[in-house]
Amino acid sequence: MFNIRTDLAVESREIYKEAYKEEVPGVDIETEESENYTITRVTINNEEGEKKLGKARGTYINIDVPGLKNTDQELKDEISKVFAKELKSICKNDENTKTLIVGLGNWNITPDALGPKVVDKVLVTRQFFVAYNKERDETVANVSAISPGVMGLTGIETGEIVKGVVEKIKPDLVIAIDSLASRRMERVSTVIQISNTGINPGSGIGNKRIGLTEEYLKVPVIAVGVPTVVDAATMVNDTMDLIISSMKKQAKVGTDFYSLLDDISKEEKYSLIKEVLEPFMPNVVVTPKEIDILIEDLSIIIANGLNMALHHGIGLEDVNKYIR
Repeated sequence: MFNIRTDLAVESREIYKEAYKEEVPGVDIETEESENYTITRVTINNEEGEKKLGKARGTYINIDVPGLKNTDQELKDEISKVFAKELKSICKNDENTKTLIVGLGNWNITPDALGPKVVDKVLVTRQFFVAYNKERDETVANVSAISPGVMGLTGIETGEIVKGVVEKIKPDLVIAIDSLASRRMERVSTVIQISNTGINPGSGIGNKRIGLTEEYLKVPVIAVGVPTVVDAATMVNDTMDLIISSMKKQAKVGTDFYSLLDDISKEEKYSLIKEVLEPFMPNVVVTPKEIDILIEDLSIIIANGLNMALHHGIGLEDVNKYIR
């Protein structure tokens, strides 16, 4: 299976199905549809599933909301509640859980600023637990947050910073928020992915660093991400698919021209595109022009969901008041 850049488990599954015309061995799929969103749960059960999808073993929950690009307050509230419910189902926290939220990314680059913007809106409470020497509270949980920046700004691996903080404050759970890459433009800023497998900072633009995983940090790690960019070669590849499909409809079956179009494999086409673009557009990614508005809306949705999922005495009305 040729390697198209994507961080979404549902897209890796789609690529496999397109290539082999079958479901992925060792992977379970569950879908739940609603009027405004679709939830797809991808569970990778064994080593075979890991190899086929190129993803770590675990559960990936994708909340697909096509209307997020033109969202209103009612939809944002609905998706915040859906996100909170799915997050609680995968992290299984309670009022005694101490949580560290990590906002990954570069706050100076809009498509990469999702993590830091979420951290700005999260209700952090650890300082009160420390000041009053409390173990639990009737309304809020022990939540701390950090935006460690990126290696280009700090000169330090993000994983090293997070590991140092974890060793010092000893949380029970780490939730990492990051921007991801999609293989389809229509999924940019319309899908929220939650997984219990950890995350590699910078993976969305191909810069893999030290992974924030349970193995490395010694505590469970939940990853939350939204695709904000698409690989340029992938976009050109999909555009060529549409052009070839249109030309095949106009070409007569059995002609040499039709056979030529029909014989172009996806692997050959994608390799050709990468080869042509490399001298002019190496490692280029594409993002929507309205990405600043989309990131702001998404940060509110995710922060509201986090606040409701982590703080047992706080509901939607409370978090909306806090953010505003």
